[in-house]
Amino acid sequence: MAEQPEHRRGDYRHFQPITTRWHDNDVYGHVNNVVYYSYFDSAVNTYLIERGGLDIHDGEVVGFVVSSSCDYFASIAFPESIEVGLRVGKLGNSSVQYELAIFKRGEEHACAAGRFVHVFVDRANNRPTAIPPRLRGALEGLRV
Repeated sequence: MAEQPEHRRGDYRHFQPITTRWHDNDVYGHVNNVVYYSYFDSAVNTYLIERGGLDIHDGEVVGFVVSSSCDYFASIAFPESIEVGLRVGKLGNSSVQYELAIFKRGEEHACAAGRFVHVFVDRANNRPTAIPPRLRGALEGLRV
């Protein structure tokens, strides 16, 4: 486990509740490291769909993950209710860097913290495109 820098609940703008699943645990009895990325992805995309109007099936733009990382501070396991804290660290014309943290429900300090970068592209040609206004507005609301 990495030494924990300050990743406190109050540093994040939005929280997505998630319940761990039986198959998230590995043979060591805790959530496997790769599963944290699925929690991040689910939290971001839920926010983009619900608040930003992202149409993942028929919309003109899609977000491609081009970079990601995660640091781990404390274990979580099934069954556990967690919350993914979400904020935006950088917002460009066609890209956004999300900063995320995993908290056990109600706890002040994060169990893990990570980041990933989405580049929004035109669905038809996979070329970077400007973030649509409604989506940009939702992302602005998460900016630190």
